[in-house]
Amino acid sequence: MKKLCVKLVEKMRAQIRKAINNLYDAWQEDEKKLYRLRIKGKVLKLDEFEYNPLAVGDYVEFTPYSDSEGLITARLERRSAFVRWNIKLEKNQTIAANMDQVAIVTSAYEPPFRPRFIDRALSCVSGCDVIIVMNKCDFDLTEEEFDRWALYHRLGYRIIAVSALTGENIEEFKALLKGKVTAFAGQSGVGKSSLVNLIIQPEKKQAVNEISAKYQRGRHTTNHALYLERDDIRIIDTPGVRELLVPYEETGVLASSFPEILSFSQDCEFGSQCTHSSEPGCAVIRAVEDGLIDIDRYQSYSGLLDSLLSRKPGYLRTHFRKNKQ
Repeated sequence: MKKLCVKLVEKMRAQIRKAINNLYDAWQEDEKKLYRLRIKGKVLKLDEFEYNPLAVGDYVEFTPYSDSEGLITARLERRSAFVRWNIKLEKNQTIAANMDQVAIVTSAYEPPFRPRFIDRALSCVSGCDVIIVMNKCDFDLTEEEFDRWALYHRLGYRIIAVSALTGENIEEFKALLKGKVTAFAGQSGVGKSSLVNLIIQPEKKQAVNEISAKYQRGRHTTNHALYLERDDIRIIDTPGVRELLVPYEETGVLASSFPEILSFSQDCEFGSQCTHSSEPGCAVIRAVEDGLIDIDRYQSYSGLLDSLLSRKPGYLRTHFRKNKQ
């Protein structure tokens, strides 16, 4: 009788570099090559409130079944993430993971500077630092816009103004990216892809679409996240978005993305249960009235709070009902 020879294949570790339609290109560091991976059984045991099980930047364990293909068996713990709420699917959607910092890109012109978008983007970042990047700085901000822009610096965020068109401050920006993994996030049309071209692949003419005159917003250029690297600079270039909604399930977490609100909230009579919206004795509201918290930032916080309070409870969401049927 012939004996069956069973070859045990050890699990390997890799990082997702590209994710499209349940196919993942992942870099295996020891072998210095890419594997094309699929999820084993098409399901990972993860949070049911999560839309996509894997994002660019995630580390995974996989079992190879050929020299270039394998099956993903687990996602390793994330140390950082950029996550937004997918309103249509009523779940969180991770855009990028395991980066050292997020560069939130805005612009001074076409589309105009939108600090409320920056505030929402800041609330989507967890576990890493942030750089707020003003592209198209060859155009002037109004005095009011400049004050709002400078406020981020006073709040402790790193800010930098650059121009992908003229090259102004690009070298200084590259110095902030050196030796780190940076996820780029921003509205469509702010010039995010143009900045990536200058920094990572200046010889490649990546498509840059015109601005929609009707909405003063850009049309999408990058339609899926990409992991790019050059000269010790690694970038996760994410698709441009029109809107961002915070991924939290609890309103109490929101204040953590507003450092000035978090600071004054320690003196609230209701403590951690205070929503800083209408409670008597709220130190945050008092600080707003005294001019110690910028009114536009507080209104931005209030808008995000309202969006959380109006969100359906978990048991009423579409995916929950389907799972129970």
